[in-house]
Amino acid sequence: MMRAGILRSPSPLPGFGLSFGIIMAILSIVVLLPIGALLGRGLMIGPADLWSMVNSRRIWSALALSFRAALVASLFNLVFGLLLAWVLVRYRFWGRRFIDAAVDLPFALPTAVAGIALTALYAPNGPFGQALAPLGIRVAYTEAGIWVALVFIGLPFVVRTVQPVIEQLEPDLEEASATLGARRPYTLRRVVLPTLTPALLTGFALCLARSVGEYGSVIFIAGNIPNVTEIAPLLIVIRLEEYNYDAAAAIGIAMLLISFAMLLAINAIQVWSRRRIGLV
Repeated sequence: MMRAGILRSPSPLPGFGLSFGIIMAILSIVVLLPIGALLGRGLMIGPADLWSMVNSRRIWSALALSFRAALVASLFNLVFGLLLAWVLVRYRFWGRRFIDAAVDLPFALPTAVAGIALTALYAPNGPFGQALAPLGIRVAYTEAGIWVALVFIGLPFVVRTVQPVIEQLEPDLEEASATLGARRPYTLRRVVLPTLTPALLTGFALCLARSVGEYGSVIFIAGNIPNVTEIAPLLIVIRLEEYNYDAAAAIGIAMLLISFAMLLAINAIQVWSRRRIGLV
């Protein structure tokens, strides 16, 4: 009865059947069919042949690099993105609107252009590269360069996910905590972070998913040295250029399975955090 009441409640969308049909059709065309085609190709190849195509030092090194760099960049964006979102919401200062608009720049900038710009800045003869050289730090054509590129393209996901939640977070709660004698670290840990955790995990998952498959901004600054700075998406492109579609599909399936396992774990943590603060 409750379900029927919910379905009959006024809604700006059409009836449930029509809305559900449209959503499922779009979801199938955009998401399910491509994934199904990839998995179907894997079934045609066979598990044994898939394993033989993936089980090489070069591919495992590329997969490890892609997921490791994506994880490091996403963790950095999780912390820095929270700080940036907090400053943009809670403080008023000159240039705030400009910084707020600049956060969306990675969304509008073509990834290849971002990769070329970052390479020009961090190359040994670039302004940042020359400044870091005396310290023995090299960014371009190393794994650190991949981190920089992934931080650049992933930061907006965390900021834009957390920012609306911070805007809805009442400062009165923090003031009440301070009035009761709680110090700032305690207030942050017990009052602020529990409320922000679901949004932070969502932003982290979006940033991680975006970073794992990033190609355009990475290949210019990575150097693409096999077993050193060669990412998995580049290997897929190489196999496609060789017309070895089965090998490209095998690498894609490996990335799909690893990404699904990581996102499933993040989603489980997110559900747990929502139940912990009473949102579910």
